[in-house]
Amino acid sequence: MSEKRMLGITVLADFILNEGVDAVLENLVDRAGATAVAVNPTVTAPSEEGIGSFQPPSDAGSSPRVFDRPLWGRRSLWVRSAPSYVPRMSYYTDTPYKPREPNDLTDKHGELIGRFIDAALDRGLKVYLQLSSVTPPGLSDEDRPRRPDGQLPDRMADTGCLASESIRNYIAANVRDLLAQYPQVTGFRPDWPEYPCYKLDEAFQDFNPQVACWAAAHQFDYEAIHEAVRSAFDYLHGRLENRDLLDMSGPSRGAATLAAIFRSFPGIAEWLHLKSALSNDLLRHWRTVITTYGSPDKELSANAFMFPLTLWTGFDFRGASGICDAVSPKLYTMHWSVMVEFWGRRLLEHNPGLDEGLLVRSLAHLFDLGDDITATRIDQYRYPEPDEPHPIPDDAQRRRIEQVCAEVNGQALVTPLMHGYGPHQDFVRRFRLVAESPADGVWINRYGYLSDGKLDAVGRTWRQSR
Repeated sequence: MSEKRMLGITVLADFILNEGVDAVLENLVDRAGATAVAVNPTVTAPSEEGIGSFQPPSDAGSSPRVFDRPLWGRRSLWVRSAPSYVPRMSYYTDTPYKPREPNDLTDKHGELIGRFIDAALDRGLKVYLQLSSVTPPGLSDEDRPRRPDGQLPDRMADTGCLASESIRNYIAANVRDLLAQYPQVTGFRPDWPEYPCYKLDEAFQDFNPQVACWAAAHQFDYEAIHEAVRSAFDYLHGRLENRDLLDMSGPSRGAATLAAIFRSFPGIAEWLHLKSALSNDLLRHWRTVITTYGSPDKELSANAFMFPLTLWTGFDFRGASGICDAVSPKLYTMHWSVMVEFWGRRLLEHNPGLDEGLLVRSLAHLFDLGDDITATRIDQYRYPEPDEPHPIPDDAQRRRIEQVCAEVNGQALVTPLMHGYGPHQDFVRRFRLVAESPADGVWINRYGYLSDGKLDAVGRTWRQSR
């Protein structure tokens, strides 16, 4: 395989503060063989319980995660944070959203991020800033996505409405600010330029009034879309029957059911098209802002859900490949598992007559979680504990990577983003299958879940794959 393949690792500044710039870079370059790093422009310090945020953050509502690498001597703790730079407030006059205020941590540790970026570039690494694509500080309900009934959805990811001008103006100001502070960075890695679909409600975003205006301006029949999607939403919340699941739970994996839905409800197909158009439009905004305030050679590398979940999120790998330098479909296999639980419990709650086994197999097929689905209970799919392997077989992951590569078709780099969370052997299994895939490289999220043993295994596996 090509020597030019990318191996990137995301590193939160907490660990740079804790371990030191040189120690982190030695682990990334000498131990793991990384060629790129992504960092967040934030500095932190330990805090008292209830002050700041808990790390690792809650994931999926009841995450059992703990760090592999101790952070200030602990594998989980409360931290307070601050931006690593002093924002230029004059850049933010066109948006109600303002950057986080600097504090004593900015004064004490802020220079560390610039120093780390320079040192990483000196070691030959590409360096990216990893940011939320559409979630400004203090996100207001006005800019949150809505369900087809107008209510705020039950969500795991608190992202914003992709059509919001206030959010887009914040993106422009924030990227301009960061490029003024860190002009040497290789590029940006915005996360979730789409509508996450961890929970069933999230799959039915976005009917925010701003989307209606955007749709009308871009020749979408919003009223037909709204009517079709609200009918589908209502059907799933009280009228779903076992007969609706027979095809989905069987060997055809719902091919006939999905075809019938798209034939009978063309508004749903148009809705999926609308979300993809919004996602691509947001990416074009990111591209324009980066080029305007940086330069055309600054890279845009987008993190997004993996196919086929992008059917609901709106991320379009084919369209994005004409806008981005790279796309990173997420191989977050612990999330794929817990989604069966999230969607399944909601559907059982609103359709009490459903057969649980039929429902579990239907969801596992819908999410493409393997070729041989034998589960009969929802609790067989959940968030794995730190010492539990992720219950997604290799074939399903390989198939997804190959599908994305086919969609992108060489127009951009495909660099799947896998997660460091999980037991050593299972992590190595998941990393190896990406390393040996046709993808152009791989990103690992996050450094805090990479023990010395995992870093050594990454280095060995990566060298063998090339």
